[in-house]
Amino acid sequence: MSKPNIKNQELRDRAAKVMPLGVASNFRYWGPTANPVIVRGEGCYVWDADGNRYIDYRLGFGPVILGHGHPLVCERVAQAIRHGTSFAALTELEVRVAERITAMCPGVEMVRLANSGAEATMHALRVARAYTGREKIIKFEGQYHGMYDYMLWSTASSNPAALGSRRNPIKYQQSSGIPSAIRDLVLTLPFNDFELLETALKREGYQVAAIIVEPILGNSFSIGPKPGWLEFLRQKCDEYGIVLIFDEVKTGFRVAPGGAQQLFGVQADLACYAKAIANGFPLAAFGGKKEIMEVIGRGVSHGGTYCGNVVATAAADATLELLQDGQVLRAIEAQGRTLQAGIAEILSDSGIPHQIKGLGSMFGILLSDKEIWEFRDVRHHNAALYEAIAQELVARGVMPDPDAREPWFLSAAHDQEAITQTLDILAEAVQAVRTSGLIDTPAVVEDGK
Repeated sequence: MSKPNIKNQELRDRAAKVMPLGVASNFRYWGPTANPVIVRGEGCYVWDADGNRYIDYRLGFGPVILGHGHPLVCERVAQAIRHGTSFAALTELEVRVAERITAMCPGVEMVRLANSGAEATMHALRVARAYTGREKIIKFEGQYHGMYDYMLWSTASSNPAALGSRRNPIKYQQSSGIPSAIRDLVLTLPFNDFELLETALKREGYQVAAIIVEPILGNSFSIGPKPGWLEFLRQKCDEYGIVLIFDEVKTGFRVAPGGAQQLFGVQADLACYAKAIANGFPLAAFGGKKEIMEVIGRGVSHGGTYCGNVVATAAADATLELLQDGQVLRAIEAQGRTLQAGIAEILSDSGIPHQIKGLGSMFGILLSDKEIWEFRDVRHHNAALYEAIAQELVARGVMPDPDAREPWFLSAAHDQEAITQTLDILAEAVQAVRTSGLIDTPAVVEDGK
């Protein structure tokens, strides 16, 4: 099934002449003739340059929690920017947003604003190092914390078969251009492995400044924590004097009004937010215990020209106002569970082994009959089959990410009509792939447990 593609390709060709790969971010590259070219969005829908409409389950990689072009958010931004956009000074909007965050998020006593999730995690790591006087960081395989040197190790873009022995993991360097000296400052470990974390801490725990963790893996199928895992992290950080950092860039203001800390009942020392905080406007925040945050400005640097700018803080003020009582998020969760149930039924009826990980508002679909609790296990996922189904979905007007590691995101605008249409189209897509014979092709499992 093909859609009009003339204007889309014209724009792709123009972009390729002036932008590497023809995109502003590597994660947006689907191929020279496949990159989506979006011209507008409304609610849960987006339209491309040729006028083709899609039900959007990417939502800008998760930020658009209320729906594209939400009237209240846009009106608040329009009102605010009539009086200016950036002042190099404190504004009341910043104060209100900081007050909302500290009221909503357990354990966040003080907060600073930033512009992106990467900035938030980067500054949180600096604060943790300054507070502890230590330099090493522990991160977990398959987790992504931003596009900067300290965190581009063993991310969700790694090859799981190249991570070496579980007991002695290889730190998978995600990009050229990273100084080799950084390798010795980052320890990588499998997620959800109590024994290996205990062993690593016994060896070098008193050199570790922070353990940074996504409570739900936002770039790895929405794999969640085993029972007791987050509590174990909390216990070990207390034992070794380590700062526990929750990277809530994707879970914050999406899985609960207070994020994963509220959902799981485990309190971090610092937490990082972005994405849903401002319904797609570029704002981020990091915060936590007052004792730790107060190192900022007392020998510890944090700043940025656009931190707390009027545009983003006005959007965040409106978004958090709508999310704070939890009703919107409960409704999104219910719609997501309905969608999950329908997806599971269609895949089961087609004889496709699968698991659905995560919550209704943010979930991953694994085409595997093996129970998966960590990134190394995704070797058993049938990536080729998922990609084929995703391509058929996009061709028919439903847009998940073609990379199965990326979650399906829902917004408040995904109503029952959109869910029903999505499931109808999924049934068609699976049937189209069945006709090709790919459903009966086994997953490729690479060696390297």
